[in-house]
Amino acid sequence: MATILIADDDPILVEILKFRLESAGYTVAIARDGEDALVAAHGNRPDLIVLDSMMPVIAGPEVLAELKSDPDLCDIPVVMLTARDGEADIVAGLKAGASEYLTKPFIPQELLVRISGLLGKQR
Repeated sequence: MATILIADDDPILVEILKFRLESAGYTVAIARDGEDALVAAHGNRPDLIVLDSMMPVIAGPEVLAELKSDPDLCDIPVVMLTARDGEADIVAGLKAGASEYLTKPFIPQELLVRISGLLGKQR
């Protein structure tokens, strides 16, 4: 089954996502900040990344830019899952290469459907 990297610094949200994704059959890796997310993506290439925008060390938009500029990682779908819900934030995230942009609070089942759709497109 696919491996999903959750990059978010909110421990409660991470546990909820981890539970939902593992219940759906996915393998889950966790990064608590942007730097760890990049290390994890390089070390054990995930099939998809769920990325928060506001994280310590390196913010989500910078992580996204780094991923999309790396030839080895640029094709990994990235779902931005963030509280940043302004029009400029959403447009910037999608223009930077995010495959999906969902705002918090979110509907967990919707996230699972979007992830499934993105992974289906990959195969």
